[in-house]
Amino acid sequence: MSDIYREIILDYYRHPRNQGKIENPDIVARDSNPLCGDDIEIQIKLSKDKKSIEDIKFNGKGCAISQASVSMLTEMVQGLSLEEVKGISKEDIFEALGNPDLGPTRVKCALLGLKVLKLGVYNYLGSKLDSEREGL
Repeated sequence: MSDIYREIILDYYRHPRNQGKIENPDIVARDSNPLCGDDIEIQIKLSKDKKSIEDIKFNGKGCAISQASVSMLTEMVQGLSLEEVKGISKEDIFEALGNPDLGPTRVKCALLGLKVLKLGVYNYLGSKLDSEREGL
């Protein structure tokens, strides 16, 4: 990993973007990585038509890689449709981090935010689909 990407990761860790809470979020998801203690919660406020991300915040604790990657991820998805969010890949996260050479444990750190985001989006879409099926 080049020094510039190390500095970017440290900057996002020291000065996280979109850290905080959303009043009355539409989507809330949380997960942790017990191997290293990373813990992330993501909250999302959807647009009026409920199809795109109007606001996104995260809270959590963990290593520089997990916190930097979730912070970068929140910037990446701001304004995207939920369908676009479903298409974000682990390669997108690695690219944002500068394609670091990570061991298996650190890969889980880097991808925890994406896992939480997709967990929240898929749970929301699934519950919405269930409600539509039930005629609610």
